[in-house]
Amino acid sequence: MKDLQLKNIFFILLGSAIYSFGFVHFNIQNELGEGGFAGITLILYFLWNWDPALMNLLLNIPLFFIGWKLLGRKVFLYTIIGTVAVSVFLKIFLVYEVQIPLRDDLFLAALFAGVFVGMGLGIIFRYGGTTGGVDIIARLVQKYFGWSMGKTMFLFDALVILLSWLTFLDYRSMMYTLVAVFVGARVIDFVQEGAYSGRGALIISNSQEEIASRIAIEMDRGITILRGYGHFTKEEREVLYCVVARNELVRLKNIVNSVDPHAFVSLIEVHDVMGEGFTLDEQKQPL
Repeated sequence: MKDLQLKNIFFILLGSAIYSFGFVHFNIQNELGEGGFAGITLILYFLWNWDPALMNLLLNIPLFFIGWKLLGRKVFLYTIIGTVAVSVFLKIFLVYEVQIPLRDDLFLAALFAGVFVGMGLGIIFRYGGTTGGVDIIARLVQKYFGWSMGKTMFLFDALVILLSWLTFLDYRSMMYTLVAVFVGARVIDFVQEGAYSGRGALIISNSQEEIASRIAIEMDRGITILRGYGHFTKEEREVLYCVVARNELVRLKNIVNSVDPHAFVSLIEVHDVMGEGFTLDEQKQPL
């Protein structure tokens, strides 16, 4: 256990609680489906009233024995913590359930389901854990059949949602389930990528020194000079690279345009920016 960090365990437990709260109070209460093993537990619950907390454990235990070598010791232990925590919190929220009347507004219920489930899973993933299930299956398929994990997880989720539609979902609940799954996927990405995001700019110009100086002085942003080679001109060129916050993008464009209206500028999405000016101040202390 010495390899495990208390901070990671705390956030995996927190994520499990958030996920379980949303699963019980928005998916189960409003009879919405879900992808993955969570969706299977919902099918078993609505068809035969089998306990989702218990089913979550029973479905994952065989996969633990199959996939522990693939996950590695640390991730395997975090996965056990996450899976057990989800089952425990599911049981708690099922016993001490709070009624949230949203049956007349399934769109709002689907949004809440997606946000809570996505936020919970995003936190679990961000701190090194998983909830077992499809993640382990996807790793096995990737190893033995060469399929990407994303492809396997998408196909499995689609199959489970289709099976839910054939068993307990009507067409209306089916569509709202898709809304919840889509929102959940976006929230997972947001939580994993982090709150700090911005844009990276690649700038090619004959006035790169003046542009770099103005960005450094007027925007207080660092610039990296990359060595480039033009395929058509066969000339070596300097390429400026800098990262700015989203709200600084207009200032950056104005600076470049005022110095060289013919400059070539390429903007790229940058996620989870770390370092001075974003997560650290000039003394390298967290902001």
